[in-house]
This record gives sequence, C-alpha cells and structure tokens, in this order.
Amino acid sequence: MPMRTPFVGGNWKMNASLASAAALTERLIGSLADLDIQAAVFPPFPYLLRIRGMLAQADSPIALGAQDAYFQRDGAFTGEVSVAMLADCGVTHVLTGHSERRHVIGESDELVGKKTQAVLDAGLTCVLCIGETLGQREAGETDAVNERQARAALAAVTPDHFERLIIAYEPVWAIGTGRTATPGDAQAAHASIRALVADMFDQPIADATRIIYGGSVNAENAAELFAQPDIDGGLIGGASLDADNFTVICRAAAR
Repeated sequence: MPMRTPFVGGNWKMNASLASAAALTERLIGSLADLDIQAAVFPPFPYLLRIRGMLAQADSPIALGAQDAYFQRDGAFTGEVSVAMLADCGVTHVLTGHSERRHVIGESDELVGKKTQAVLDAGLTCVLCIGETLGQREAGETDAVNERQARAALAAVTPDHFERLIIAYEPVWAIGTGRTATPGDAQAAHASIRALVADMFDQPIADATRIIYGGSVNAENAAELFAQPDIDGGLIGGASLDADNFTVICRAAAR
C-alpha cells in the first residue's frame, strides 16, 4: 500500500480581519516550517492576495486554498469567483461541496460535481467534502449519503485527476457543534469511502487517495483520530483560527 502524505487544511470560513489573518499567517509560517505533512490555509476571498504574499516571501511550504469556486470560466455571474481567477491569485487548493455550501447555501450534488470537475480540469487540487446530517446518521444512511454525494461529484473524474483529489468526510452533525464522531465511527466511514473509490475506479487509486476527517477536530482529539488507518489528516474549522491549536493538530498528523 502506498504511503499517503497527511494533509491538514485550515478552513477559516467567514472569519478574521485583514490584520488578524496576517497575524495568524505569520505565526503559522514560523510553527509549520519543519513538518513532514502538507498543510494549507483557506482564508476568505478578500485576503487571498495578502496571505499569498506572506507565504511567498517566507518561502513557506503552506499551501494557499480557497473556500469555493464557480465552475464557469467567466461571464455574467455576479458575485462568483472562477477557478482561473483563484489560480491567478496563487491558489493551489479549492474546497468543493462543504456542508455549509450544501445545507446553508443550497448547492446540489450536480453543482458540486461541476465545481469539482472545474477545479481538477484547471490543474488545481480539489478537496471534495461529503457527509451526512444527524437525521441521516440516525436513520442509518451514512454510507448511502456518502456514496450518493461522491458518485455525483466524481462522475466525470478520470484516474489521472486523483493525484490532485482529496476527499474530506465531514459529518454535518459534528461541524461546529463540539460533537465529534468517535475514532471508530470515523474510521468506518473512511473505510467505506475508500471501498467506494475502489469500486468506481480501482484498488491502487483507492489506496493512494487521501481521505481526511472534518468535524470539530481539536488539539485534544486529533491524535486519536489521525491514528486510524484510513484517516489521512483533517479539514479543521474553528481550531484553525488559533495558531497554537492548529500547530498541535498538524503535529498530530505528522506522527
């Protein structure tokens, strides 16, 4: 089985000011310089150029990510940001299908699939988010929901795309609630997702695909979650806004 380099992303969501975003970035540049993992930060759109400049000036290995993208290259789409525009700002990673985009903004599986394809076709790395709500979990539909969302998002993806695809399992009921799937439950979901990738493509692709966990990961529970064999890192929300906590989480992934 190939070694999968752990990935930890900090999704800042709609938080921070320009000053606090710069201060957070400065601290992360210093604390994440020597880790043998891949780390990325996902600031709000208005701060991308400032954060890019800071990372470039420091020659930091931290990657720059965007929280969303539109699938059309250009046109009359007021308020949207294209993948080409993000790449022009130095973005290398883009989130698609985050639960807040699906359940708050109302994005469909079809739209998430178009965005995923656009990111991958542009040569960027896509972090595809999938996961079930509390009601779906209590109804025993976790695997069915993950499969539906994954198949829709990956319908037009080719094997060549997978070196730039990361799947994030994010149980909706655990995001920002303080509730976290047990390591065993999270591992079971990740193993099912990996089996699904093998079914859709092949086992070597599934073995090489990084599947990360997102759902109230913090400095206290990260090590136990990341120790599971099919969990390859995390997509971190609130805890990523604190440099010390995010660094501890990244170091847990490195172990």
